[in-house]
Amino acid sequence: MEVITDQRFRKTIKYLRALFFFTVIIAAFCSLIVIGILIYAKTLGPPPLAVPQSTLYYANDGTIIGESHTGQKRYWIKLEDISPNLVNATISVEDKRFYDHFGLDIKRIVAAIIADIKAMGKVQGASTITQQYARNLFLEHDKTWIRKLKEAFYAIRLEMSYSKETILEGYLNTINYGHGAYGAEAASQYYFGKSAADLTLEEATMLAGIPKGPGKYSPLVSMEKAKDRQKIILSAMRQNGYINQAEEIAAAKKPLTFIGKHKHFQLETAPYFQDTVQSVLKNELSIDERTIALGGLKVYTTLDLQDQEAAEKVIQNTMSTDSDIQVGFVSMNPKNGFITAMVGGTHYESSPFNRAVQAVRQPGSTIKPILYYAALEHGFTPSSLMRSEQTTFHFEDGKPPYTPRNFNNLYANDNMTLVQALALSDNIYAVKTHLFLGEETLVNTAKRFGITTKLAKVPSLALGSSDVRVIDMATAYSLLANGGYEIKPTLIKRIENQKGEVIYEYNKERKPVLRSDLAFVMTHMLTGIFDQKLDGYAPVTGSTIINKMTRLYAGKSGTTEADNWMIGYSPQLTAAVWTGYDKGKPIELTAEKLYAKDIWIGFMEEVHKNKPIKAFKPPKGTVGVYIDPHNGKLATKGCPVKRLTYYATGTEPTEYCTEHISEPLKERENKIEKPKMEKKTPWYKRIFQWN
Repeated sequence: MEVITDQRFRKTIKYLRALFFFTVIIAAFCSLIVIGILIYAKTLGPPPLAVPQSTLYYANDGTIIGESHTGQKRYWIKLEDISPNLVNATISVEDKRFYDHFGLDIKRIVAAIIADIKAMGKVQGASTITQQYARNLFLEHDKTWIRKLKEAFYAIRLEMSYSKETILEGYLNTINYGHGAYGAEAASQYYFGKSAADLTLEEATMLAGIPKGPGKYSPLVSMEKAKDRQKIILSAMRQNGYINQAEEIAAAKKPLTFIGKHKHFQLETAPYFQDTVQSVLKNELSIDERTIALGGLKVYTTLDLQDQEAAEKVIQNTMSTDSDIQVGFVSMNPKNGFITAMVGGTHYESSPFNRAVQAVRQPGSTIKPILYYAALEHGFTPSSLMRSEQTTFHFEDGKPPYTPRNFNNLYANDNMTLVQALALSDNIYAVKTHLFLGEETLVNTAKRFGITTKLAKVPSLALGSSDVRVIDMATAYSLLANGGYEIKPTLIKRIENQKGEVIYEYNKERKPVLRSDLAFVMTHMLTGIFDQKLDGYAPVTGSTIINKMTRLYAGKSGTTEADNWMIGYSPQLTAAVWTGYDKGKPIELTAEKLYAKDIWIGFMEEVHKNKPIKAFKPPKGTVGVYIDPHNGKLATKGCPVKRLTYYATGTEPTEYCTEHISEPLKERENKIEKPKMEKKTPWYKRIFQWN
C-alpha cells in the first residue's frame, strides 16, 4: 500500500515538474514574443500622426472666410489650448489610468475577455485612449479580434515613440463628436459657438459623453440620454478627484444653450475668389489636392471683406435678375497687386465659371491706354495731332481694306489732340496710331503690361479685337496707377502648414517696367474721360457718371457689340468690370449697356467713402501747362477752354494758341495762362508784417 502511494506521489511530482518546465517554456516563449514585438515596434519607428484637417482660408483682416474638407471638420489645437475641464472629463470616462499604463490596460483587457467569453461575442471594450487614438489614425472601426490585435500593436508603438501629452492632444483632436465635428475645437464651435479653451465644466462633461455614440448621446439627438451620460462623467470626475460633490451637483443642474451650427462654411464668402485661391495653390504653388483639402493649411489671402461686400452689393443692385447677362469684376491694390475683391458671375450656385479669371473677351477701347502709352514712348505727346474723319485703310501686302467707325458714326472731320481723342474714344485716331507704330508694338507693349492672352497683329487690335481677361486688364491699369512698377495679381499672402510653419510667403519686388513720367502722363490723360473741357464732336465717354463722382479718378470704358467694360483707378485702388452674355449675344438694351460703368462708379464711391482723397502726384520729369485741348497749344486768356495737361519734361508745347486772340503778337506772352504758383514771403518779412 505504501509502495503504491509512493509511486503516485512520484508521478504527481513528475507531472508538476513537467508542468513547471512547460510553464517556464511557455513564459519564456511569450517573453520572447513580447520582446520581439517590442523590438519590431522600435525598429519601425514612430508611426505618423497626420490626420485629415480642414484647410482654412482667411481674409486680409484675419477673418475666416471658408474652409475645405470632406465632411470632417477638424481644427487642430494644442493640448494647452483645450479646457482642463474637457481633458479631465475625457480621462475620467475613457481611461482613468491613462498616465499609468503603457498603452494597454491589462486589468480592463482581462475583464473584457471574460465578458466576451460569457456572451460568446465581442460585447465589451477595453480600449485605452492610446488604443482609440491608434484606431482613429490607422484602422477601421469594425469589432474583430484582428483589428484589436493591430490596435494594440499600434498603441504600443505610439507609447514607445510619443509622450502622453502628445497622444492625449492627438486623441482630443481626432475623436468624432458627431454632426461632422471631429476634434475638440470643431465640436466646441459646433455645439456651443466657442473655442475649446473656454468650455465650462458643464459644457465639457456634455461633450465628453458624445464620442461613446454620437448618434445616441449627442444632445441634439437625445437630450435625455446626453444628460444621463453627463451625470456619469461628473460622478467619475468626482471619484477621480477632479471636482468635488458641490461642483458635480451644480454642473448637472446648470442649463446649456446649444448652437448646432458650424462656424465656417465652404464657399460662403467670395466663392469665386476662393475657387481661384485653390487654383493658385494647385497650379502655381504645386500643392497637391489632398493637402489643399485636408492638410490643415492656413491660407492667408488678400481679400478685403468690405471691398467684396461692396462689389457684390453694387452688382446685385445694378443688374436685373430677369436677364441672363453676366459680370466679371476684379479690384486690386495697384501698389502690390493684391486682389481685394472678385466676382465671377451673378450667381455662383448656378454657374461657378469665373468670368473675372477664366473668360476671355474683347476689351474694346479699354486697350487704348496701352496703345497710347506705347505712342508716348515713341515720341507722341498729349498734344499730338491727327485728323479724325471716316477713313478706309488700304494695305500693300494683300490685306483687305479696313474701315473702322466711330460710335454713332460721328467724326471731328478735323485734327484733334491725343488727349481729346482718348477722352472721346476716337477710333480713327487709335487705328492711325497703331499702324504708325507698327502692329507688333501694341502686342509687345501689352505683354509688358501683364496681358497673358495672345493678341493678333491686325489693324483692329487698336480697338480691342483680341480677347483678354478681366484680371489681366486690372493688372495693366494698376501699372499706370503705381507709376510703372511690375506687379502680378496676388491672392495669397502667406501659407502655414498644420504645424504652424510658414511654407509660402508673398515676396514683394518693385521692378520698373514703364517710365514713371510717361505712366503719370497717361494717368492724367485718363482723367480726361470725366472732364467736360474735353468735349468735342461728342461728350467725353465718362459723362454719364461724372455727377456720381466725389473725387478724381482715371479710367477708360470700352464697348463692342457683345461686351461692355469699365476700368479705372484712384491712387489707392483699381477696379475692372466686364458685362455681357456668355455666348456673345449682342447687348441691345440701353440699361444693360450702362451696367459696367454704373457698377464701377458705384463700387469706387462706396469703397472710398472712408478713404482720404488723394491726388495723382506728378513725379520728377513731368511738367504741367495749360493748353487749348482742341489744338494742343499753350492756352492764352483768349482761349475759351483751358485745361491743365502734363507732359514729360522737354516735350511740352512751346507754341501759343493764336486762334482766339487778336492782340499784337508782342503782347501775347503776357496773356498766357499758366499754372498759378503761390509765392512765399520770406520769414523775416512775415515777422515784420505780423508785428
